[in-house]
Amino acid sequence: MTITVSTDGSALGNPNGPMGWAWADHEVDAGGRPGHEHPGDCDAGGATNGTNQIGELCAVLEALRAHPGEEPLVIETDSQYAINCSTKWVHGWKRNGWKNSQKKPVKNAQLVKAIDAEISRRAGSVKFVWVKGHAGNAGNEKVDELARTYAGDCRSKARDGYLPKEGWQSLLGSDYSKGTDVPADAQMLLDGSITAEEYHLGRGESSGDGPNGSTTNHAAQSASKSASKPSAKPSLAELLKEPEGVPDYDAKPAPEKQPAPASARRPAPRSQPASTPPTPAAHRPSGLRAQGTVRITPPPSSSPSFQGGSITITGTITFTGTVAADGTMELDGDVFLGR
Repeated sequence: MTITVSTDGSALGNPNGPMGWAWADHEVDAGGRPGHEHPGDCDAGGATNGTNQIGELCAVLEALRAHPGEEPLVIETDSQYAINCSTKWVHGWKRNGWKNSQKKPVKNAQLVKAIDAEISRRAGSVKFVWVKGHAGNAGNEKVDELARTYAGDCRSKARDGYLPKEGWQSLLGSDYSKGTDVPADAQMLLDGSITAEEYHLGRGESSGDGPNGSTTNHAAQSASKSASKPSAKPSLAELLKEPEGVPDYDAKPAPEKQPAPASARRPAPRSQPASTPPTPAAHRPSGLRAQGTVRITPPPSSSPSFQGGSITITGTITFTGTVAADGTMELDGDVFLGR
């Protein structure tokens, strides 16, 4: 049976804007088949700098690595660049010693080489299919949203950058490397201090398990404890598997009053306590109010089971921030939605 996956890359302000990549299975349970084991039905990552092309190639590479089985694999993408790199141009580049027609080094060669190697070693066939972007294709729309969301979260520092090793190498070797924020675990991957498997388990994210609720990077912890691996934690894909694309909040009417809203990053996994305790019901803000829009990630529309409409959740948001004279505020650290 053929497995079909959509891929996409996005850069906000291409080139050299915050970048994201994503892949998503067309069938929700494809990841549970023998030879295709991967959490959830999609994955995403990104970086503070990059280009659409790097993101597109990262998405293809990660999709291939997540689907190593014998069944035929179809990769749908709106990127002619990714398709040509993977199926056409790569042959001439290999013959020419990875030089282009101008005798210059091929851009993003590390990613193209890795994609070529994955296709060559894969037991099942790989076929690329071009689809028109932003034209109502469900898979294309989903991965576009996932990639853009991760790029935005990298820009706002809500999430650490996460790219395959070859993605970091291509990015840092490009003209757009200046100012790139390379997380500690990604640097350890590049230095050879941790394996790709360990890096993937950490997912390049932080978990609120440090002292006093502070965030501690799992891969960074493993550096100080050389014998330990980064702890596995639910991925974006696992959270998106929840009903309506968000974790299992209590579906109750919103309380009469809540603490001041603020942009929220992905909620803490249910298996772990939230980074900040819920505000007691008796507590009320003392004269201060906030207005604006709260953005919850991942959004309900990212779920493959999403059928339109909105949902009702309850929770509290507790935060520490610096308020400027005009009333605007920059948050200090991460904000989680607690129950």
